[in-house]
Amino acid sequence: MKKQKVTAVFDIGKTNKKFFLFDSKYQEVYREYTRIDEIVDEDGYPTEDLARLKKWLKTRFDRILNTGRYNIVAINFSSYGASFVHLDKNGKVLTPLYNYTKPLPKEVLEEFYATYGGEKKIACETASPQNGALNSGLQLYWIKKTKPEIFKQIKYALHFPQYLSYLFTGIPLSEFTGIGCHTNLWNFKTNTYHNWVYKEGIDEILAPIVSTKTSINMTYNDKKIKIGVGIHDSSSALLPYVFSKKKPFLLLSTGTWSISLNPFNDEILSEEDLENNCLNFMRIDGKRVKATRFFMGNEYRIQIEKLGEIYGKEYGYHRNVKFNKDLYLRLISSPKIYFKFEGITLKRKQINKTDVKSFHEFEEAFHQLMIELMALQVQTIKMAIGNNKEIKQIYIDGGFTDNDVFVKLMAYHFKDYKIRTTKSPLGTALGAAMVISDKKINSKFLKDNYKLEKLPPLLLEE
Repeated sequence: MKKQKVTAVFDIGKTNKKFFLFDSKYQEVYREYTRIDEIVDEDGYPTEDLARLKKWLKTRFDRILNTGRYNIVAINFSSYGASFVHLDKNGKVLTPLYNYTKPLPKEVLEEFYATYGGEKKIACETASPQNGALNSGLQLYWIKKTKPEIFKQIKYALHFPQYLSYLFTGIPLSEFTGIGCHTNLWNFKTNTYHNWVYKEGIDEILAPIVSTKTSINMTYNDKKIKIGVGIHDSSSALLPYVFSKKKPFLLLSTGTWSISLNPFNDEILSEEDLENNCLNFMRIDGKRVKATRFFMGNEYRIQIEKLGEIYGKEYGYHRNVKFNKDLYLRLISSPKIYFKFEGITLKRKQINKTDVKSFHEFEEAFHQLMIELMALQVQTIKMAIGNNKEIKQIYIDGGFTDNDVFVKLMAYHFKDYKIRTTKSPLGTALGAAMVISDKKINSKFLKDNYKLEKLPPLLLEE
């Protein structure tokens, strides 16, 4: 019997490590999830267990090959960015994969900005709000300044998705989506590495840049397979939309972070943009993606837990709260801030502590929380859209598509746009499969595979 041709994808998140097989129509035919406990680096800070991850990648792929059930013709990789794996001349890993939340020494950052023109200048040129190790190029600067003996041994510093590919090919490469995810490495004005990268000799340890569509034809365990170079997860999740839709749109990806992605904007970011956590990613062809983000899902979880304690509701009760038009209109008739946000840094009126004692029921407080979160969501979406008047469609994916109050408020605030909610837990992995395939998709792909639902404009009498 003829074996089914499939593309394999490893999708590596901070929490879940996933393995998929997709057929020629990008339908999932196999999946496997695992979690790998973190270890700590030399400073005791949590980090990825690269050794266990490598073992899992190889054993899972070898096992699926050995079953003989599928004809695996290609493999690719998607993962989180802002992370480097440092290799010596023999391909040995020299350091832990430093966590992008790890604080960098204040004196190192001060020296960097004093040398290269200050935070605002660097932020504008690299289209990256300044966030320490989240600007992963600063990780390289930090190693050079504080661990010079280690730095001297680095032959290649590979972005994390490209390290995953390297494990299977042995070929060190870089590509645009990894370089462009708030790394501080790329000057979006000159469309090349930033001047500081050359002055510090960082360019000498960065692997050659190739197209994200690049694949390497290899023989792996006596099997000819096309191996991709990997892709940054946010950029990967955008691809099914970019490949299937020709008209400009904005993608709102909701979860722990709420990220607004506009792949149809070539504006240079202003200081105001950057102060409001606006940044640029890069598409697979090197074109910029204007993006805004804020820690909505994280804040939502924190506040919901507190409301549950106050009103005696178990966690999960909030999932059944439906939008109440009369309650909403009453709350916005006397606008006021009631919640003190703990993890959101966007500018808003500050209060000393959360005060919801005037709300008699959980549902009232919940609606007020969504009003305050939505005010920031509207602000960040409008900033991502910028001056692009051609954008008339907004796609919403992720966890908040199940939040009835959230989607109704989106339909109200963006009543002049065509809004669709989408459901696909495979977006990141699908993008990685698509970028390595020659098979095109048509405009019906999202409708057939993403469970698109129209949100009719919500008109309220205030």
